[in-house]
Amino acid sequence: MMRAVLPAAGLGSRLLPLTKALPKEMLPVGDKPVIEHTVRELLASGITDITIVTSAGKDLIRDHFRPDPALVARLRADGRSARADAVEEVGELSRLGRITYLDQDGPYGNGTPVLNAARHHSDEPMLVLWPDDVFVAEVPRTRQLITAYEETGCPVLALMPMDPADSRHYGVPVVEDDLGGGLLRITGLVEKPEPRDAPSAYAAIGGYVITPGIVDELREQAERWYERRTGELCLTDAISAYAGSHTVHGQVLQGRWYDTGNPLAYLTAQFTTALSDPEYGPHLRRLVGEPCTEPYSSPRRETPSCTQGQPER
Repeated sequence: MMRAVLPAAGLGSRLLPLTKALPKEMLPVGDKPVIEHTVRELLASGITDITIVTSAGKDLIRDHFRPDPALVARLRADGRSARADAVEEVGELSRLGRITYLDQDGPYGNGTPVLNAARHHSDEPMLVLWPDDVFVAEVPRTRQLITAYEETGCPVLALMPMDPADSRHYGVPVVEDDLGGGLLRITGLVEKPEPRDAPSAYAAIGGYVITPGIVDELREQAERWYERRTGELCLTDAISAYAGSHTVHGQVLQGRWYDTGNPLAYLTAQFTTALSDPEYGPHLRRLVGEPCTEPYSSPRRETPSCTQGQPER
């Protein structure tokens, strides 16, 4: 069974001061913290071995998933059985998913947590998902990636169509061949190119199936980093280097993707999730239709689509 790695050691600097004390992975989207959406997605796809790589100040993530029998008992004694069931069910996720935690150790960059996790299972493919993303789909994003890997036996990147004008916010794949069904063969990634230089109309979003060969490439890049100690250790750099001489695929996903790592995207995720809620949605839709009672000056910026908004982490 494939394992999953959730890098959760980032500072959340794009959301400061909101994330000064509260980990960005614990920001609520609907009635769940964003990282819980990712954990549930993994479980729904049959992934039951989950490693969360954290850093100092992230204890709330463990606290959230840790079972709390005392709280459950108190809620039941107070007659709040529905609340007790909800708290108990969240604690059960850590058992169903066998959630383990690692402290991030190594160079700055999103490749480091993958290397940290690979110390324990580097000889097998791993799923890597950013825990500040929410993906809503009939078939979970994770299952779509696993299916692509099972068909090809090669590393797989999650892709979404993008507006070419937004290319400077993404890693953009160099597409070698369209294999049908949204499966593409890629030969590299260009990080945040200008629109005129973008090699395709797809964006690499948070979601990868990483194979041992890419882990080996990450190790080589880490060794070079320790020689010069500058820059970041980036997962996309390792994937791009590996794709130069090995087969790598991208899977264009079906569904809606929300990045919660910047203020506007986070508000968009909150807003659309609330509107789709059967209990709260109708009330909020009525509020949206009511005239404002106070003047409001909106920023001169269009609301991004569900495939936009993945700037640097």
